[in-house]
Amino acid sequence: MRGSAPAAENLPLSASPPASVSVEVEVARSGRSRTSQLEVVPGTLVRDVVRRAGEVPEGCAVLVGETPVPLDFPIESAVRLTIVPTFSGG
Repeated sequence: MRGSAPAAENLPLSASPPASVSVEVEVARSGRSRTSQLEVVPGTLVRDVVRRAGEVPEGCAVLVGETPVPLDFPIESAVRLTIVPTFSGG
């Protein structure tokens, strides 16, 4: 006869990804700027954040610090983006 069955292990569950991440957005235009705070779902593209900030993605450069980032870059954690419109209507 066998002994009793071993106790089941209680392993911690993996940490769930955050439901949203905070993105601080600065739109720098002609020596003045405006800053806003957005909450986005992890994986949101920079392009979508630029649109939510009221700018046209294809007419902007986007920086993290001093480093340019592509419009199709997914945002996975809290970040500060600087949006620089590169053209103006006329």
